[in-house]
Amino acid sequence: MTTGAADTELDIDAAAAADRVAGGALLIDVRQAYEWEAGHVGGAEHIPLEELPAAAARVDRDRPIVFVCRTGSRSALATEVFRASGYEAYNLAGGLLAWIDS
Repeated sequence: MTTGAADTELDIDAAAAADRVAGGALLIDVRQAYEWEAGHVGGAEHIPLEELPAAAARVDRDRPIVFVCRTGSRSALATEVFRASGYEAYNLAGGLLAWIDS
């Protein structure tokens, strides 16, 4: 289920993601470098999915995280992994395409 309200949900819509980012959440783009270079959300941090395990130590555990990829699949995986490690993490449902459409 995609929602903008419940903190227990992994998937949030673009409006809820924008609200969380405006409120101080980190926006982490997990796409490949060539995808990032083709375009990304301003203010996002780029950490490709395969680099996330090594980068986890530098991610601020005290801030919520919104993960984004092109369609929401890779970012959903990142969200699940970070949630399991105790982070407050969310997946931008529909990914960058949903962000652009909103």
